[in-house]
Amino acid sequence: MEPKYRFRLYLLTALVLVGCGTLLSRLYEFQILQRSNFVANIPTTHTVTVREPGVRGIIIDRHGVVLAENRGSYEVIFNLEDIYKSWQEQNEDTPTVKEIVSGPQGMPTQKESKDIARIVNEWVIPRLSTYGLGGKKFTKAVKVHYETHGGLVPFTYETDLNYSQFAQLAAHSTDLPGVSVTVRPRRTYPYGTLACHLLGKVRQWDKEDIPAEFAGRRMHYQGDERGIEGIELTMNEALQGEGGVRVLVRNEKNKVIALEDYTPPREGAEVQLTIDSRIQYLVENILRRVGRGAVVVMDPNTGEVLAMASVPNFDPNDFVPSITQEKFDRYNKNPAAPFLNRSIAGFMSGSTAKLPTAIAGGLHGSTEHYHKCIGFCQYGKSERSRIRCWKTYGHGSLGMSEAIQRSCNPYFMTLAGSLKSKVMVDTFNLLNLGRPTGIRLPEEQAGIVLGSKQWRREIRPGATLTPADLAQMSIGQSDSLATPLQICGITATIANGGKYYQPRIIRQVVGNDHSGEQDIILEDKAQVKVDLLEQGMKKEQLEIIRQGMWLAANKLGGTARTAALKNVEIGAKTGTAQVSKTNLKNSHNAWTTSFAPFESPRYAVTVMVSNGKSGGLVAGALTHLIYRSLFAMEAGLDPRLTKMGVYAGHFEPIEKIELPEGELVTLDIADAGETGNEVGDELFQEGQPVLVKPKTIPLPSFTPQPDEPDGGQ
Repeated sequence: MEPKYRFRLYLLTALVLVGCGTLLSRLYEFQILQRSNFVANIPTTHTVTVREPGVRGIIIDRHGVVLAENRGSYEVIFNLEDIYKSWQEQNEDTPTVKEIVSGPQGMPTQKESKDIARIVNEWVIPRLSTYGLGGKKFTKAVKVHYETHGGLVPFTYETDLNYSQFAQLAAHSTDLPGVSVTVRPRRTYPYGTLACHLLGKVRQWDKEDIPAEFAGRRMHYQGDERGIEGIELTMNEALQGEGGVRVLVRNEKNKVIALEDYTPPREGAEVQLTIDSRIQYLVENILRRVGRGAVVVMDPNTGEVLAMASVPNFDPNDFVPSITQEKFDRYNKNPAAPFLNRSIAGFMSGSTAKLPTAIAGGLHGSTEHYHKCIGFCQYGKSERSRIRCWKTYGHGSLGMSEAIQRSCNPYFMTLAGSLKSKVMVDTFNLLNLGRPTGIRLPEEQAGIVLGSKQWRREIRPGATLTPADLAQMSIGQSDSLATPLQICGITATIANGGKYYQPRIIRQVVGNDHSGEQDIILEDKAQVKVDLLEQGMKKEQLEIIRQGMWLAANKLGGTARTAALKNVEIGAKTGTAQVSKTNLKNSHNAWTTSFAPFESPRYAVTVMVSNGKSGGLVAGALTHLIYRSLFAMEAGLDPRLTKMGVYAGHFEPIEKIELPEGELVTLDIADAGETGNEVGDELFQEGQPVLVKPKTIPLPSFTPQPDEPDGGQ
């Protein structure tokens, strides 16, 4: 080969090698060094996991009437992180906001952060306006939500959309990145305030409820409503259904383009209560005749609570999904304490405490105790140390039955003195006084028994039970506190022949397993906690107490005559507790506890009225109305349940409950005992009585407040 051709070949080869080297170098740069940059710019998809709330189980009464259920709620929700990313894709600038925050050592410092509220209000809300949903601006609420949850938790913008709004927005949701519509199960109580204290209320989930597995950037969490009071709280674990999981596919513009996987949420268990909604409805309507009070109706043969009512009340629907601060303040600042379930709250029990005192006597062979009442018992040298009977000049010589009939204070004070403090305290504790009954309600109070460890520890540290204290204990005065449920349980025990049944509000809990088959999770059956006959009491001794309650309701001189019926005999005991020494006229708790029919009891009923003048004229009259309703229902009356509104209550003294003419036993009131007012004007008090106070209210979910009309922050 000629030299000139050889040179050309070498040159060409060199050029090819240089070109290949350059190409390989560029390929290396593009394929290896800058691969991530190019990959990032390639249109692609990604998945996002959304946790959906479970469906809360329903609550029904003993006959299957639904008291708490769920309905579908159409809502607009924002994923604030998706909204922010979409803004960045379409805009060069990122709005920020500067604010002064507390820095190191508390020194003020300036902080700059994303102005997500401005993006939402100036970019998203106007778009929603085309669908009739852009009227609200949430500057503060959006800012706090984004700082707290980021994109993990959706911000609820609007609830209770109608179907037309929902359908229209759903059809155009891809035009609004980060905005979506959803259907959530919403708790609802179809009968309003009916049984509100039993049912309780729910609130939305908190940030602390988010499990660790949903803490990732592309995992959005929607939590479950949870109970914060009543049955909603105690049975929350059973009622709360399993959450669902939705796996969505999104494109490079963060728009949802497909549903990759879906596990639907499951419904929680069905909780059946022991209450009869018809009885509950009747009792609540009757109780609205007073400003503050409570009623418990129990089956004395099983311990099942058939009704448990308290006034004033609240509407649990007001708290779903959230409540405005203004509406919550109206409830919370009401001095009548509408959140307090008075059925299980402690009150001075007055002469209803004479029943456990009588049982203490029966257990220790003292039912034959006799006493000549002269109008007072002396516990010191001065006249002020007298504890008086409500009847100024006394009742004369009495046995136990007559003492119950006439509610004679000195009889029971001397009986307690003969039994001594240990017997009295042990008997009261045996009958579940001074301790919770164990009913499945979280707010139940224990009450106070004088001389108990609790009393010596919390009420009168280091004190001993004096004879005067023991006397006050026997008649339910001084520091003595009991709940209407506790008194009703004792009354049921006397009614059924001596068996104290565990008070129950739950019948059963039924859930669905993964195969769809129903499974009984819990079945609460009748349980005898104490049998007085096994404790040593004789039938004849118990019958003396029963006979006293019969006399109180059915014979002249009985304090519970107002509760009596024409055609059904009842047994009853009244009580009028003096809760203040400063204003006797307006400071009594009026009680009547009873059972019926006398020979074969089916109902035990306890009524307590705050600020009632007397047990007979107020609580006894309400008892009469309740029994009339109960037996009318047995005869065929079928009360039509309707939605009940809020009753705010009041502090006006209740002198008397007027009763309809022609339905009462004819009363020949020749004896002051007919009023059922067992409090004398000079009843001796040792110390200041302990009064029930409203409990701490669990905070609900508050509704985010939109900006003022002028757009102020």
